[in-house]
Amino acid sequence: MSPETDFTSRFTRASDGLRLHWRDYGPLASTAMPIVCLPGLARTSADFHEVALAFAQDEAKPRRVLALDYRGRGLSDYDRDWKNYDIRVELDDLMQVLVASGTERAVFIGTSRGGLLTMALATARPAVIKGAVLNDVGPVIDARGLLRIRGYVGKLPVPRSFPEGAEILKRLSDQHFPALGEAEWEVMARRTWTDRDGPLRPDYDIRLMKGLEALDLEAPLPVLWPYFDALKAVPLLAIRGANSDLLAGETLQAMAERHPDCETHTVAGQGHAPLLGARDIIRRIGKLVARAERLAG
Repeated sequence: MSPETDFTSRFTRASDGLRLHWRDYGPLASTAMPIVCLPGLARTSADFHEVALAFAQDEAKPRRVLALDYRGRGLSDYDRDWKNYDIRVELDDLMQVLVASGTERAVFIGTSRGGLLTMALATARPAVIKGAVLNDVGPVIDARGLLRIRGYVGKLPVPRSFPEGAEILKRLSDQHFPALGEAEWEVMARRTWTDRDGPLRPDYDIRLMKGLEALDLEAPLPVLWPYFDALKAVPLLAIRGANSDLLAGETLQAMAERHPDCETHTVAGQGHAPLLGARDIIRRIGKLVARAERLAG
């Protein structure tokens, strides 16, 4: 583990041989309940850096935190066939990472698509999930949010610098995130584009847009309450951005009413999806993790 990054990059193979990457924070030998972080559609493991450090470096109880790059994102290999950027394939990829990392049970933090994966995993492998955080996603998805996401994934202009990238993101999303400052926009830019190979480029395969373009947003979207119900046996924290156009306030309320152990939290001044690095959010996640750990025994 290097002091510059505070995590170890690890790799394993998917069922089809594609190389998958995850960040591994904290002590491998920790007996504390580990945390697995699953990012949004076109996002990477970097989105969870602050959360991961908070739990991995906790003086009282340091714990292992894994943060994944799905195929076609971050340091994971890009797929030759864009149709494999599919949640069913990514669920199998997640299972391969869990096996490779020796993770038999954990608390899962899922942002947007990561929350859908968490619900899918609860259906396929319920014993591995001991607690869950769903960040701005639920069993009912607002088509307006998907329409907006489809409008920019793989279509953003490529900036010449990260500050220029911050300006692009601010122009695109300032109405959803009026509370963010310049430094936060630049961090977001550094987690949207990468300069690993020279000039800046998106840190994901731009062919992700093809899956979005194939969606018929005029037709009713699938309702996922049966998948959500698979999480009823574990404590849940459901987070919503006050300005979210993907998770409606009514859906958040319905989630709380339907789940027997669900805390909800709405983040003021943020949209889809809220950033998780603030102290208050980390404290709330910490309470959820501690409760999950107690219940798991």
